[in-house]
Formats: sequence, structure tokens, C-alpha cells
Amino acid sequence: MAKRRRRHVRTLILGVLAMGVLVWGAVDTFEVPLERLWELFLQTLAVVAVLILAAAGAAVLWILLRRLLKRD
Repeated sequence: MAKRRRRHVRTLILGVLAMGVLVWGAVDTFEVPLERLWELFLQTLAVVAVLILAAAGAAVLWILLRRLLKRD
């Protein structure tokens, strides 16, 4: 495995482990119910989906406007 690839995989693994520790810390230390964390996670996914759809819509609009203006 190339050095660059190993570094990328290591960073990915460490990031996932860090997120796991943060969730564990929230549940254990601050006594946040696991259901509340799932609710926040799903809300975050919904916001990300809305942002992706808005960006895709803006890109399509931009492309259509550019094609429309090039025809003249």
C-alpha cells in the first residue's frame, strides 16, 4: 500500500474513532439519551440532504441559464 493511501486510511479510521468517542462521552459523561442522539443525527442528515438538493438545483439553473444566453 502506498504511503499516501496508508495516510488517508489512517486519517479516516482515526476520524471515525474520534466520532465514536464523542458519542460515548456525550452518553456517558453528560447522560444524553441515545434516542436524542439518533434524533439529532437524523436531523443532521435531513439538513445535509436539503443542502445537497439546493446546490443541485442551483447548478441546474446555472447551466440552463448559461445555455439559454449562449444561444443568442
